[in-house]
Amino acid sequence: MDDMDSFARQVFASQPFSQFVGAELVAVSSDSAELALTVQDHHKQQHGFVHGGVLSYLADNAITFAGGLALGGNALTAEFKINYLRPAIGRRLLATAQARSAGKRMAICQCEIYAVDGESRKLCALAQGTVVPAA
Repeated sequence: MDDMDSFARQVFASQPFSQFVGAELVAVSSDSAELALTVQDHHKQQHGFVHGGVLSYLADNAITFAGGLALGGNALTAEFKINYLRPAIGRRLLATAQARSAGKRMAICQCEIYAVDGESRKLCALAQGTVVPAA
């Protein structure tokens, strides 16, 4: 587990965009990943909700980490879709992704994104994607 965790943290630390938006890699396992982001004003759109692009980034990256770990190494998202369920209003976002099926050539992953404010945790988006090994 330490090697997997170290590998995942090294990959995450090498992602300039993840550092730019202020995301954190919270936890990983052999087929799952959890990312978090403390909401800042620059993450919001004109109505005061977190912008859908921020939610999409979290889903995409969490899915890629979960699928990549399930496939045993570096990976890329081949496709994903996201459903926005409610506006993301909170102090923090938490994206949890799990590989639901993994073979040699692809992993199918699902992600839940929660808006967290104190004790309140509301599901605001669901995503599903296909992850493939990086060439």
